[in-house]
Amino acid sequence: MTPTNKDISITKNIRMIEWLKCELLAGVSSLYELCFKGAQASQEAISDVLANIIMVAYLMGKRLGLKYYDIDYKLEEKLKLGIIEEHEAEKWFGDLSDLSQYIKKNR
Repeated sequence: MTPTNKDISITKNIRMIEWLKCELLAGVSSLYELCFKGAQASQEAISDVLANIIMVAYLMGKRLGLKYYDIDYKLEEKLKLGIIEEHEAEKWFGDLSDLSQYIKKNR
């Protein structure tokens, strides 16, 4: 029995998901390594790793059937909830409000 185009497409999608999972783990590992280095880690390296993690998260969502908008919407909902529930990042630093305002401003 020869594989159909649908079978090949499903296989490619599964392979991509597996690759993205590896990329996500590698990104988190790199971030931990940079944090361990402390002051020696450059802002450029940290921003590069964080940008890659965010990109991989969006691509993973797409492969799992989500639209980029769905992820953005959930992020905004989580920010609102965190602000209301006074998440530590919000209570201590106002980070959630800052991020929420940044997202709204740059749409």
